[in-house]
Amino acid sequence: MPIQSINPNTGAVVRTFPPLTEEALQARIAQCADAFEQHRRLPLEHRSLCMRKLATLLEEERDDLARLITLEMGKPITAAEAEIDKCVDCCRYYSAQAPRFLAPEVIRNETAPNGQSYVQYDPLGVILAIMPWNFPFWQVFRFAVPALMAGNTCLLKHAPGVPQCALRIEGLVRRAGFVRGALATLLVEVGAVEEVLNDPRVVAVTVTGSEDAGRAVAAQAGWLLKKTVLELGGSDPFIVMPSARMDQVVDAAVRARIVNAGQSCIAAKRFIVHNEIFGDFQQRFVQSMERLRIGDPMKRDVEIGPLNSAEAVTKLEEQIRACVAAGGRILTGGTRMIGNGYFFEPTVIVNVPRAAPVYREEFFGPVALLFRANDLADALAIANDTPFGLGASVWTEEPAEQQALINSIDAGMVFLNQIVASNPRLPFGGVKRSGYGRELGTAGMREFMNAKTIVIA
Repeated sequence: MPIQSINPNTGAVVRTFPPLTEEALQARIAQCADAFEQHRRLPLEHRSLCMRKLATLLEEERDDLARLITLEMGKPITAAEAEIDKCVDCCRYYSAQAPRFLAPEVIRNETAPNGQSYVQYDPLGVILAIMPWNFPFWQVFRFAVPALMAGNTCLLKHAPGVPQCALRIEGLVRRAGFVRGALATLLVEVGAVEEVLNDPRVVAVTVTGSEDAGRAVAAQAGWLLKKTVLELGGSDPFIVMPSARMDQVVDAAVRARIVNAGQSCIAAKRFIVHNEIFGDFQQRFVQSMERLRIGDPMKRDVEIGPLNSAEAVTKLEEQIRACVAAGGRILTGGTRMIGNGYFFEPTVIVNVPRAAPVYREEFFGPVALLFRANDLADALAIANDTPFGLGASVWTEEPAEQQALINSIDAGMVFLNQIVASNPRLPFGGVKRSGYGRELGTAGMREFMNAKTIVIA
């Protein structure tokens, strides 16, 4: 089947691409493997220079790249511009910090006082990256930038809905001066992933996406004994205690829920509010959600664009029906919007019982679930009652509560009095069914490196 780029604002097909033939696929894998042998031997200063050039190209073409993101996946143009800016920051951060991250670590060895012991970090080889559509540039760059700086090369299997973004990323990397094939885009159907991962030239794989995709890839990679990093779903809690500053909290809560029209693994999805302030929070939150500007994402004043696909709209409708059937009550929204494109009303639901299966599902759209908590212990119990463990946002001015929340929440990231966000400087990843391994920071760069121990007598 052809790979289609569809504008979610209108539902119209923008461009169609044929999948790679078997011969073309093998040629791309071979090119990436050959590029690794050249790329790994280049001086780190050369890779750093290329990375700085990549940052410059992103800056120079920012407006055009942002429009492409909005065209293919529907996020507001201002958010698309911010996504490109984050990619620029990532390139410059790793180009500057790679020498420190990759420097050998000297280890004191009392058993050989006259010798040397150290850890040397070497690249692994060709890494397969299976990436999602919701942040079509940032998701790729947060993997590819540290991987390329480490000396690895990348095969990019991007989401089928953003083929133009995928091809544009490959072109930018090549124009920045990296070896041809250092990042190779594979326009293939999902079924081809198994073949690519089976190839002995591919040494590791990273997946950002659904639980089903993560399980399938991890099972195959495990059988092949290939390294994996998984960044999967999330049902992030947003906890509000009585000492929180309500004006600040409500504004942050809305932003945390509607980022990317709610289509983000780290968007806050479950709002757990102390009973003492629940009524006030609920009223302000619902009013703020109802005031959001929805429409053409190319317009600069729009706050929520369309969902990515017709299937995403249908999925949200099914989940909301399940919420109501289980006893949940819709305070606002709850339906798809009439007209062209894949738009959905900002929605707030209360009273979903913990026994309902939908209680533990991820809502990938502008749907917020509100929960009452009797005290801190109750808030923690609700927050941790989920199969996911990606991020958490907690709001309190009480030092004892802050420490209890930081220590007791089951998540890979906890943000105190701010919303969860990714940053090149901070390790990013989760626990439980949100996956394993880390992206970004020092940890993200070293995930796909061989920590080689050297002992010299």
